[in-house]
Amino acid sequence: MKTYLQTRQNNDIFDAFQDFFRPMFYDENLDSMRTDIRETDHGYELEIELPGFEKSEIKVSLKNGYLTVGAEKTEKDGEKGKEGRYIRKECRISCQRSYYVGEDIEEENVRAKYENGILSLSVPKEKTKKPELKTIAVE
Repeated sequence: MKTYLQTRQNNDIFDAFQDFFRPMFYDENLDSMRTDIRETDHGYELEIELPGFEKSEIKVSLKNGYLTVGAEKTEKDGEKGKEGRYIRKECRISCQRSYYVGEDIEEENVRAKYENGILSLSVPKEKTKKPELKTIAVE
């Protein structure tokens, strides 16, 4: 039986040291939603990795200034496999992540496109309100 260090790909003692400080209930699904965020003149562009999901399995919502992206895949019992029919099959993959985008962003202004395992989101920048110059009459 191999020890923990022998099962690591590069057998680096520092990887085991880093794993020691990882939270006990570390969610590996966070690694599956790697995100690149780019700022443009008009807004923000997000590219989120969601390999293996269909477009219909991805949900994007906006509530209280938080843009939430979630994906869930559930395979049904009794599907036919390569070498026969499954009697019982339990496969459920889900992940979710939220991004704060500001409370003045409207849902209809956010654009989403899913292609080749990458979800691309276009979020406009929050409009900054210019302070109004108010004149006070002197009596």
